[in-house]
Amino acid sequence: MIGLKSITKIVFEKIETFRYHKISNNTAKSVLKNIEKEKGKLPLYLKKASDHYAINTLGWKGYAPWLYVYSHNAGEFKEGWIPDNYYGKKIIPKIQGSYGKISFLKPLNNYLFKKEIGPDLIYFINGLWFNKNYELLKEKDIHQILFSTTDKVICKPDQSFQGKGILVFKEKDFNTNKIITLGNCVIQEFIIQHDFFNRFTTNSVATIRLTTVIDKNNTITLRAAYLRLGRTQNTHITSKDHIRVPINMKNGILSKYGYLSNWRKIFQHPDSKQTFESQIIPNFNDCISLVTDLHNKMPMVRTIGWDVTVNNDNKPVIIEWNGYSNDIKFSEATQGPCFKDLEWEKLRK
Repeated sequence: MIGLKSITKIVFEKIETFRYHKISNNTAKSVLKNIEKEKGKLPLYLKKASDHYAINTLGWKGYAPWLYVYSHNAGEFKEGWIPDNYYGKKIIPKIQGSYGKISFLKPLNNYLFKKEIGPDLIYFINGLWFNKNYELLKEKDIHQILFSTTDKVICKPDQSFQGKGILVFKEKDFNTNKIITLGNCVIQEFIIQHDFFNRFTTNSVATIRLTTVIDKNNTITLRAAYLRLGRTQNTHITSKDHIRVPINMKNGILSKYGYLSNWRKIFQHPDSKQTFESQIIPNFNDCISLVTDLHNKMPMVRTIGWDVTVNNDNKPVIIEWNGYSNDIKFSEATQGPCFKDLEWEKLRK
């Protein structure tokens, strides 16, 4: 006999799932409208192909809206595409699970990977201060440690993502009470980026989003890559107004076109007017090698989204990693299907 607590849990999960799909599909419908403003209405044959694949392969027509987006953006339908809401509800729980959620705990990155992967300076965890070697600190020593070699730091609370919750402090504005209010977090030195990225914008650090997976042969492979750029008015990149540019995974060359947050195509950065076409990401192969090596140290998380940049010493630096709910929809729409050989459609049951 099912108890009241179990029934309540089942009902809550169904409501949460319904809400998740509704939000995701509403986003897809909004993106499709923006694409249609540029390319005209979604052709009927693409809609029918998407509906057929959603129902017969993935098991539900509710997976079709993101397939509409992918198809209209690409101008054709491709089998193997993974809708965003199918990825979130069918795939992530089975290939990442709770282990992927470790990436939310940002102060643990260097500890988990046994390597200094980011420019960490200080951690604030459960009311205590630690240096980057996880040794306890006194609050009075914080300021000296943070600003002995830099005049600007960035604070990333646990579970901050898409630029939300992140704060940038200059020395004169830093206050430990503000950090205590934010809760558990990592404070990092603000990265001085490679001059290549300064051509586009100088105020925020550009990030290279790389998606790696462990395939059926237990081999880690790169499946998607794009450049994220901020706007002049921002101190860091945020999803509400970022610019994304697909990267050729074989040679690090940028696509001719980038995309605004509303998915409108552009050929140059709207602020600096720097064009994207034929620009080559510096030290791209070393970026790939770095994330591949790190993924080998976290194999229980089968797909990871990495945010990497290249600093002014031409060295790849990890900004953050996402082992849970890492975004795939932009990559699927512009480079996909990125995961066809993995047969993720079989995880529907």
